[in-house]
Amino acid sequence: MPEPFVAPVLAVVGHPNKGKSSLVATLAQDDSVGIGADPGTTVHARGYPMRIDGQLLYTLVDTPGFQRARQVLATLEERAREAGASAADHARIVDEFVKDPDSQRRFPDEIELLRPIVEGAGILYVVDGGVPYGPEYEAEMAILRWTGAPSMAIINPIARDDYVEAWHAALAQFFRVVRVIDAVEADFATRRQLLLAFAELEASWRRPIVAAVEALDAARTAQRREAAREIAELLVDSLSLIVEERVAPEEDPKQYQESLEKRYKKELERRETQHRQSVQSIYEHHVLEANADALVLLEQDLFSEGTWLTFGLRRRDLVTAGAASGAATGVVVDAALHGASLLLGMATGAAVGGLLGWLGAGKLAEVRVIDRPLGGKLARFGPSKNLNFPFVLLGRARYHWALIARRSHAMRTSIVVDTEGAVSLPLEAETRKRLERSFSTLRRPGLSAAARIEATDVLSRMIEELLGMDETRVRPEEAALLPDQRS
Repeated sequence: MPEPFVAPVLAVVGHPNKGKSSLVATLAQDDSVGIGADPGTTVHARGYPMRIDGQLLYTLVDTPGFQRARQVLATLEERAREAGASAADHARIVDEFVKDPDSQRRFPDEIELLRPIVEGAGILYVVDGGVPYGPEYEAEMAILRWTGAPSMAIINPIARDDYVEAWHAALAQFFRVVRVIDAVEADFATRRQLLLAFAELEASWRRPIVAAVEALDAARTAQRREAAREIAELLVDSLSLIVEERVAPEEDPKQYQESLEKRYKKELERRETQHRQSVQSIYEHHVLEANADALVLLEQDLFSEGTWLTFGLRRRDLVTAGAASGAATGVVVDAALHGASLLLGMATGAAVGGLLGWLGAGKLAEVRVIDRPLGGKLARFGPSKNLNFPFVLLGRARYHWALIARRSHAMRTSIVVDTEGAVSLPLEAETRKRLERSFSTLRRPGLSAAARIEATDVLSRMIEELLGMDETRVRPEEAALLPDQRS
């Protein structure tokens, strides 16, 4: 029976304002980590445990930056000389230095930084690849080498990467492993690779780190599945949405068209906003939940022409979908005439359906009058039969998911999407057809609860496949299509 392993602790250390806290937030997947532009944002060492389903995988420790590294190194060297110590005694001397009350009074920042290391933490030393390398950093690296702890250097290019090569050459003199990682932009794959690299530094950490990565992979898959289900339920709920108004016998129901359509759109927007918050919660982006109104393009009017051109089907795809829908209607006519129409029904249905599929792109529904069983009438708006409507919702939901799933927890800026380009994630022809069949099923009047659940399951699996492919594609902001590519 294998021995239980202890989850590793990794102390993130370095000069002030080099991205230490950003790296902690990213690796701990915790957007509560304080990140600020002013030096000294972190004044006390604080651990951020990474847990999945209650299991502790590893702990990141955010530490204050070095303030008086040269004086600390000189103090350590003096103690070593006085004790006639060799390099083999360096770790013990650092431990005594950390426990010394006089050291704690003179060097509070360095004591906070070194304490988790002498207690067994590994070292992630972070530098900024956007600023020149200088010899003043060598005192910091020498102190860390004195601890004897397993260590890795991270070059974090803040704003630019002009000096990465010089930093790499210098760091390689002190650290066996050097990685270049943008702590704010690092995606899941990058974080995964960093953890696996650290597993190679200490034999006793290999098993727990590998187990942690496997748990992260499983959690990532579960998040994607849960998000796909959330998107599917948004589509199902929206496709079945109806708003109604009682109509007096003497009233013209058409007068309610504008007010019912307004209520209908408001309810759709409410559902979409609620959906976004759910997806952000799935990926533990709690700060974004409070700033959802900053999603510039995604907060653009759901019903504007620009939104439908950006997130809906392309013109040729919409005409094809309309033709398929129209042809299906025509087949019914042909069947009713026992073939006497010589398939003119299919041809006419395809032509009319294709035309309306594009020209009616922005039309959601019309008011219908329904007789109430106990007398009187209802003016009813919805459900939407518009072919493009569910594709617009799906496109926006996919795009929002891509932004959230790729976003690190170190990001503190609002999500801003390019409003000039027609940004889209493509749909293969066969996928589009499968989705349209699923949408057609969900539009059927009188769909039973069991059939609705089954259709939602099918749609959820299709969307999960899409998200899985999206996760391996380029970043969504790199997928912009030029306007003339969408015709």
